[in-house]
Amino acid sequence: MTSPSDRRAVFLNEMGVGPLWVRRDAAPASAASEPLMPAAAAPSASEIAEMDWTQLQASVASCVKCGLCKNRTRAVFGVGDEKAKWLFIGEGPGRNEDLQGEPFVGPAGKLLDNMLRAIGLKRGDNAYIANIVKCRPTGADGKDRAPTPEEAAACMPYLQRQIELIEPAVIVALGKTAALSLLGLDQNIAVAQLRGKVHRYAGLPLVVTYHPAYLLRKLSDKGKSWSDLCLAMNAYANSR
Repeated sequence: MTSPSDRRAVFLNEMGVGPLWVRRDAAPASAASEPLMPAAAAPSASEIAEMDWTQLQASVASCVKCGLCKNRTRAVFGVGDEKAKWLFIGEGPGRNEDLQGEPFVGPAGKLLDNMLRAIGLKRGDNAYIANIVKCRPTGADGKDRAPTPEEAAACMPYLQRQIELIEPAVIVALGKTAALSLLGLDQNIAVAQLRGKVHRYAGLPLVVTYHPAYLLRKLSDKGKSWSDLCLAMNAYANSR
């Protein structure tokens, strides 16, 4: 059995920036945006709560519950094992995700894949990846931004239904937006205040760690993220 220090070394090696990454091919420029449902057809939270996977994905693809739908290329539903015991939840899609329709692609996605690998997981195998909002939030300058509390609340019924269908054993909240939205906390609370403890969401253990995009900007906090994932592994072991 490897020691904690050896596992930490493996983790940090997996999370290294490493060689230059090549951006995956974007969607063809001619690809049309998804058709929008009339506003009157937007399902209620109670209707969403009764949907199966196919119905839920179709509803997300045509959702007009908030203004984020106006500029999307594709809604980003989520990806992975639909019966995964590990659920990772981020903030929302960025430019690459909006083009490809998959969460966590590009450098942050590569780092998340390395994080999964360091704890014996991989994308699509006992792990599911989703976001608080399904459409890309952008500012007036066209750059990515965090979703507002109102946008998060509009999208939350979809995520809640995903969680109910997946029935995970543990949830890992990646970053501030995911943590505060899931835990219903004040927006002024920092991620650092939420780390190091096991929270609960709908009775499920929830561990908070840093978003991979943040870790790319602050490499020194990767060791803290490893501690968070160790805490999540303990929570997972205790849930079985």
